[in-house]
Amino acid sequence: MNKIRAVITAIGGYVPEYRLTNEEVATMVNTSDEWITKRIGIKERRILKSEEGKGITYLAMKAIDDLKSRCSFDPLKIDAVFFATATPDYLFPNSASLVAHKTGMINAFGFDMEAACSGFIYALEIAQSCIVSGKHRKIMVIAGDVLSTLIDYTDRNTSPIFGDGCGCALVESTTDDLGLIDSIMRCDGSIPESLHVYGGGAVNPTTHETVNNKLHYIWQDGKVVFRHAVSNMSNTCQKLIKKNNLSEKEIDWIVPHQANLRIIDAVVNSLGVSREKVMINIEKYGNTGSASIPLCLWEWESRLHKGDKLILTAFGAGFTWGATYLKWGYN
Repeated sequence: MNKIRAVITAIGGYVPEYRLTNEEVATMVNTSDEWITKRIGIKERRILKSEEGKGITYLAMKAIDDLKSRCSFDPLKIDAVFFATATPDYLFPNSASLVAHKTGMINAFGFDMEAACSGFIYALEIAQSCIVSGKHRKIMVIAGDVLSTLIDYTDRNTSPIFGDGCGCALVESTTDDLGLIDSIMRCDGSIPESLHVYGGGAVNPTTHETVNNKLHYIWQDGKVVFRHAVSNMSNTCQKLIKKNNLSEKEIDWIVPHQANLRIIDAVVNSLGVSREKVMINIEKYGNTGSASIPLCLWEWESRLHKGDKLILTAFGAGFTWGATYLKWGYN
């Protein structure tokens, strides 16, 4: 009997229309286009303007519409909806349930998961387990964030970095030699002070004081995050590549989380893979959190071929990180 695997059979994506350029950021905080481009690699990022009723589920539905425009599927046959996001519309109801209802995936169970920028590969891991069990055959994995809602645009350390966006992937069962082959996932909660949003949870419920103290915004120690991101993404990718007896020539694409161009370059250099094999779009979108990897797949879809070997890797708040090895499922 052939082994059951989970394979991505379609990809979708969406980014808001509004472009927040480096020049505009420089009017809000002491920075410049030259500094942002050199230090982070970003030229602009997409922002969902504050309009009533529009949040991450709006972006998710747009991404699913995009997927359906190129790959028709029956929403009634979707077994599960896994939504990776750090910026749900509400604490509850969960965004997965709202999207499932609005898109007709009414036979699915669904939940939100928060693994910050590692959310997409974490969600793929869960989808893989559900499909390999034989209990589920079609799963919609959604990953996206409206990180602009968590940014203090007077903070020079964070205001140039983050943008909004959403990606989705239809994941199905297969017995072909395709799909998710292996992964390594890790987390470390020993230094949460290095990257956090401390306001709004059970420890610091929203009050005038938490708002005045800006506890509802992202705060990070860039040097610490940089060091851990490079080290953990590099080491995890190296272990995964060695475990699966892959050579650098066999790898068709590296798909890294788009946090910082210098982080991407450091990870790629450690792996010895040609930069031509690396998906990079940070200059256009910034750091879109859990959306960054699926948005890369969305943009590069036309250049992917059935059987291509991809390494996806991410690092996010938590800390969370990991790497996934998969064989692309379609032309």
